[in-house]
Amino acid sequence: MPTPARVRADACPGVFAPHDAADGPLARVRLPGGAVSAAQLRALAGCAEACGDGDLHLTSRGNVQLRGVTRPGLAARLAGAGLLPSPSHERVRNVLASPLSGLRGGLADVRGLARDLDAVLCATPELAELPGRFLFAFDDGRGDVAGEGPDVCWRAVTANEGTLLLAGGDTGRRVARADAVAALIEVALEFTRVRGTAWRVAELDDPAWRGMPVPRGESDVPAGLIERDGGFAAGVVPRFGQLSALQARALAEFGPALVTPWKSLVLPDVPADVFERLGFGGVSLGTSACIGRPGCAKARADVRADAVFRPGLCAHFSGCERRCGKPSQSHVDVVAEDGGYRVDGRWVPLDELKGTL
Repeated sequence: MPTPARVRADACPGVFAPHDAADGPLARVRLPGGAVSAAQLRALAGCAEACGDGDLHLTSRGNVQLRGVTRPGLAARLAGAGLLPSPSHERVRNVLASPLSGLRGGLADVRGLARDLDAVLCATPELAELPGRFLFAFDDGRGDVAGEGPDVCWRAVTANEGTLLLAGGDTGRRVARADAVAALIEVALEFTRVRGTAWRVAELDDPAWRGMPVPRGESDVPAGLIERDGGFAAGVVPRFGQLSALQARALAEFGPALVTPWKSLVLPDVPADVFERLGFGGVSLGTSACIGRPGCAKARADVRADAVFRPGLCAHFSGCERRCGKPSQSHVDVVAEDGGYRVDGRWVPLDELKGTL
């Protein structure tokens, strides 16, 4: 069923319209397909140090956030690194792509499709009017990014053909890989014409925007050393998806990276001793959390200090009912309340939290 119409303006943060958080302005930098070159990773590290709190914060859409941006110059630095190709479109460049595509598994190689879509998107003036929540995706057939709730998704069914998904439903429309970018742009243009106050495809009343539900496939977060043809890739999982500028520069020594929608990164081509050289990020952590106190004024607790890590636990700690940054995969829902947490709906005092999870 469609969700109720939006009654307030879309305030999704960007570079030119940051979110006013308790720890200062928060700016979100879009990385279509999660792709970031080594030079851009170094530039982002420099931006974090010069303009923000010194860290890069990965997001659940494969983007990067800078927090505490209280000093000037961010936009100029990002533009110089090629990270702001169209200032008018910077908030709508939300594109996912299967991060292991072309490296291991999958039915089709979707590398390059996010970049191609971004070029068309930025060259189409009407698409600057898309809401900041609208999400594109290219899934190589394994079902990883198709399960992240994109508004429109091309999901491979063979190496050269895919199906068109709208809000996770299969429309039955088959589209050649060569036509995938054009098909997604066509949907986005039509959405801008009919959306009214809707931010997402799922909010439209018209049944023509529905498809047959597709069961979600469970995909593990790429973590650790990954064998690929002719060598290795690496799945780097920083704690809470947070990288220091020093860590970002260390990653850049191994070439380009892909930021995943699971607050992790994939390094496509690395030596076998990559984690010995990095010193972090070789294990999938399972537990995630919003920024909590003191970064968010709405948070009731310092959820990152209270978070519980143990093997096999997949939990998300939220400072309030908004549940910012929660994963789309099945997880234990842990929401802060005064004096404790509500764990999957059951009240647990803070001093019993570790024993409960």
